[in-house]
Amino acid sequence: MSLSGNGPLAGVRVVELAGIGPGPFAAMLLGDLGADVVRVDRPGGAGLAIDPAYDLTNRNKRSVLIDLKSDEGPRQVLDLVERADVLIEGYRPGVAERLGVGPDVCLARNPRLVYGRMTGWGQEGPLAPRAGHDIGYIALTGTLSMIGRADEPPVAPANLVGDYAGGSLYLVIGVLAALQHARGEGGGGQVVDAAIVDGAAHLATMIHGMMAAGGWQDRRGANLLDGGCPFYGSYETADGEYMAVGALEQQFYDQFVELLGIKDEIPARKDFDRWDELRDAVAARFRTRTRAEWTEVFEGSDACVAPVLSLREAPAHPHLAARETFVDHGGITQPAPAPRFSATPAAVTRRPALPGADTADVARDWDVRSIQPHESHESREDR
Repeated sequence: MSLSGNGPLAGVRVVELAGIGPGPFAAMLLGDLGADVVRVDRPGGAGLAIDPAYDLTNRNKRSVLIDLKSDEGPRQVLDLVERADVLIEGYRPGVAERLGVGPDVCLARNPRLVYGRMTGWGQEGPLAPRAGHDIGYIALTGTLSMIGRADEPPVAPANLVGDYAGGSLYLVIGVLAALQHARGEGGGGQVVDAAIVDGAAHLATMIHGMMAAGGWQDRRGANLLDGGCPFYGSYETADGEYMAVGALEQQFYDQFVELLGIKDEIPARKDFDRWDELRDAVAARFRTRTRAEWTEVFEGSDACVAPVLSLREAPAHPHLAARETFVDHGGITQPAPAPRFSATPAAVTRRPALPGADTADVARDWDVRSIQPHESHESREDR
């Protein structure tokens, strides 16, 4: 029996060794796409400092409790590995090996296994054994230097660019590619080394090309897409809210300045020497009305202007509501699985897995007799 969903990865089995950040998010994405994800939690917990019932990165998963530092822990994980297609771990280099569940022993047990490794610095290099966080990874790759105003310190974009874009998404891409290889004729398992520094650097490929061609200055707030352009940025409104402007192309810019009401009083769009004057005019005009009023002005146009909504406001926006970009599951409003599939739609089907709550079910469904339910948790049938 398998509890995979109906998504395109139905039938794929994933073992996730519990961690925080990009590893769990990558495993969540695989679960969203229909894979049967079993998270191996350690007794005592190892996650965010929040109630596990609200840790949405553990949705669409099941959890078993295994102490990898115990005598039987590694064998229990290897019993799962033998039946899995993918394993994901986010330890520092060498830790999985010391725990007895490194790639060599896992691939010996299951030669077709895709072994996904999620780290900040990668498996080798001078910084590989060092601790780190998102902001340091994107700082070292040059990515952070691009974000923020020219006369202010760089702005950390939460942990979205490093951990999740440069880390989780690249790990998932690598896992899916390796899974395709493993299932092909003559294919076999392999290790996927997903380093956040590699992914964060790769995300800026277009920027490096523009810089080489002389179309991008290597300084913050001086370029078309980093706030240097007066018609690509955010502006405060009369009520202290903000509108986002992205009127880059001429036809969109023409609509923008027409609807903003400054068409006849501003310098030419390509008069770069007067961009500060243009920016001041745009800013002054936006401060004359509220965000709601400007939203109504630009509604239905191709001026490429949108209100800057908060996290709580976003789900109620008419477009996002119509597309069901956000869903309510288990009483929690959360982003729906993405992307979308016409034949194998994905869905949120299970609440965040509580540590060890599914041990009995997983032992039965995966036919792994070496793992047993922990006394402090019970299996839940309504997941």
